[in-house]
Amino acid sequence: MKTHLLCLLDQMYWEHVYGQPERERLAGLASTPPRFHTKESILRHPEDLARAEVILSGWGMPRCDEAFLAGAPRLKAIFHAAGSVRPFIDDAVWRRGIVVSSANGALAITVAEYTLAQILLSLKVMWRQAADMRATRRHHRQPLPGIYDSVVGLVSVGAVARHLLSLLRHFDLRVVAYDPFLPEEEACRLGIELVSLEELFETSHVVSLHTPWLPETEGMIRGHHFARMRRDATFINTARGAVVNEPEMIDVLRRRPDLQALLDVTHPEPPADDSPLYELPNVILTPHIAGALDGECRRLGAMAIDEFERYLNGEPLQGEVREAMMATIA
Repeated sequence: MKTHLLCLLDQMYWEHVYGQPERERLAGLASTPPRFHTKESILRHPEDLARAEVILSGWGMPRCDEAFLAGAPRLKAIFHAAGSVRPFIDDAVWRRGIVVSSANGALAITVAEYTLAQILLSLKVMWRQAADMRATRRHHRQPLPGIYDSVVGLVSVGAVARHLLSLLRHFDLRVVAYDPFLPEEEACRLGIELVSLEELFETSHVVSLHTPWLPETEGMIRGHHFARMRRDATFINTARGAVVNEPEMIDVLRRRPDLQALLDVTHPEPPADDSPLYELPNVILTPHIAGALDGECRRLGAMAIDEFERYLNGEPLQGEVREAMMATIA
């Protein structure tokens, strides 16, 4: 059964998220040609919002408060072609019983692929090896853990970490994890060993952070965790910078030049101009590139359309977000 469909997101992301194949799929699912609007243009065309039964959203989706929903009396579902729905979801959505789904699972694939690459290079101590060769113009190989029987530690086992685990199964590595909400039997099924946060930092050759930024997790990774790390270990952050107490991390990195920190996220983002993170030789900063960028964004659009099709067919949704979940998602 076809339905009235509205695509509502920033112009830039409309062009990245919904390529020609995705737009052709949408045209086949909608009762009329899908209308695209930004949060600015929809204000000039309230008739399109009033007609919409389903919204395919993305980055730039306006907040769905009482005023917005008053203009969308027929709205039944929102399929978000991005990760967190927190920036636009208002309690009014739940009161209306509107179905909400996120493409966080598709976004997790992109972040996990990036993290896998960082882990493998880190186990070869690639960053220091490259810097030494540039400085000395000689082959001087550093001792390294290598990609065999080394220990990878995952802090939190959410969507990204779970996909990362599926990729890590192709390598002879031991994986430990810290996640106080993960049942022991689930950890066994995933093939990981649950340990304390302190033990994870002490034993891992590479620590990868996947904890969402919530009031309870802000600053949870402290200086004493970094101080416990084994020699030549690497810390990877593709989650959120605010989960790390950055001043304490910087203090340890100054005292432990053997450690390496690969930071795709910081707090603030980017760091202040005078941040020591720019100068520390054992820090690699990247501009939040682990997530979906440019052509990779089409994976998010594809998942949103897949969810839309499941909805039309009365099938279970894979990325549904419920009100009870909002307290635990970033």
